[in-house]
Amino acid sequence: MKKWLVVALIVLITAGAVTNQDKITLRLLTAGLGKMMGQDATSQFVDGLHLGLCGAGGPLPAPKASGPCIVVTAGERHFVFDAGTDGVRNLIRMGYPVGKIEAVFLTHFHSDHIDGLGELATLRWVNAANETPLPVFGPTGVNQIVAGFNMAYQLDSQYRHAHHGDTVAPLSGAGMVASVFNKPELGVSTDLIKEPNIRISAFAVDHSPVDPAVGYKVEYKDRSLVITGDTIKSQNIIDQARNVDLLAHEALASNLVKLMNQTAAQKGLSVLQKVTSDIPDYHATPMDAAETAREAGVGHLLYYHIVPPLIIPGQQSLFLNGADAVFENYTVGNDGLVISLPAGSKEIKTVSKGL
Repeated sequence: MKKWLVVALIVLITAGAVTNQDKITLRLLTAGLGKMMGQDATSQFVDGLHLGLCGAGGPLPAPKASGPCIVVTAGERHFVFDAGTDGVRNLIRMGYPVGKIEAVFLTHFHSDHIDGLGELATLRWVNAANETPLPVFGPTGVNQIVAGFNMAYQLDSQYRHAHHGDTVAPLSGAGMVASVFNKPELGVSTDLIKEPNIRISAFAVDHSPVDPAVGYKVEYKDRSLVITGDTIKSQNIIDQARNVDLLAHEALASNLVKLMNQTAAQKGLSVLQKVTSDIPDYHATPMDAAETAREAGVGHLLYYHIVPPLIIPGQQSLFLNGADAVFENYTVGNDGLVISLPAGSKEIKTVSKGL
């Protein structure tokens, strides 16, 4: 009898604990939702130019490096450069106001740089009931990309409007609109936005046989940054990045890719062996990026589009492979990293180390 009384008491205590736990969880969830919903982490930014990594990686899956995606905040204006996998979801995790994204700029049309574009446009649309489509800037061919995504998401936009109406999903704001420019000649740049205090321009990079491919320079008041997109080392990047505060440069560690190639050969993985043999010839190494930063005299170097993923402790040293001795003011990027360049100063400040 005593045994069953003890068992019953344990059951009652456990049930009470579960009930209390649910109540505690509900209170925490309610408080958390109040803080999360409608948050805008950028409202805490000082006036200046700010770069966030909504995707620090390349086409290979990695726990802290999603598909290539960079968000730049100039004053109170937000621009996205490339739209890789999970980029827009990372923006939401980072607390950025997705509905306020003004435009997207594509460096080229490899799948890992555009595969999140449809979701980005959709969430930007319904997060602020935007009444105009998302502008997408890119070199020749971007109109084809935009048309394809618009076609693919056409039924989705109709469903959302039918369900939510103009309060959430006005049809006039669905999808994207292409803004096409010609790839600039070497030595020159093309202004895409040029207004008081802000300038965004495009310049040529070499990602052959992928063509066209461009990088971008963003200037806000007295601060500046350059985003290379995918490229090999080139004098044009050095010239365009001359004395900028921040250079976001792609980087592929050829020594680690070579190791992948050797392993693929040993295992008889002919497709992977071919891919890992091909890709080093149209990407810059960390050493290339470091030399570019040094020759251009930039303030800080940010490695992004990290290939291969850095997943093992100590791997960063192998990735850099001596590049840290060539240029010491660097950061190896990961999702959620935010670097700020306050206007009217030379300060380069990391305000978030990542998600």
